[in-house]
Amino acid sequence: MPPPSPTFHISLADALKAGPPPPGNLAVPVFAHGSLVVELYSPVGQDGQKPHTRDEIYFVARGKGLFFDGERRYPVEAGAFLFVATGQVHRFEEFSSDFTVWVAFYGPEGGEAVQAR
Repeated sequence: MPPPSPTFHISLADALKAGPPPPGNLAVPVFAHGSLVVELYSPVGQDGQKPHTRDEIYFVARGKGLFFDGERRYPVEAGAFLFVATGQVHRFEEFSSDFTVWVAFYGPEGGEAVQAR
C-alpha cells in the first residue's frame, strides 16, 4: 500500500491488478491514511462478510446485485453508495460476475457513535 501523501489516485483497472487479497482478508487494501482504510472488494460466488468493528461505506464500481442489510434487500449497481454502521449484519447477494465495490473503513473501533456517548 502506498504511503500517505497530500493526494492519491488509483484507477479501478490498477486497483484490480493489485490482488489477490492478503491472507485473512476478503478485499485488497488500496490506501490508508489516519483512520481511513480503502479496499477493493470483488466477491466470488458468495459474500463471506461478517459484521465489522468500524463504520464503513461502499461505492459500487461495477456490476450489479442485491445488498442485504440484515432485514431487507436492495438492488445496487455501479454508482450506488452504501453506509454500514459498526456491527451491522450485511452482505451482497445475487451479484454479477464483474461485481466490484470500493469499501472504506474509518473512525475508531466500535464506530463513531461510540464517541457521541
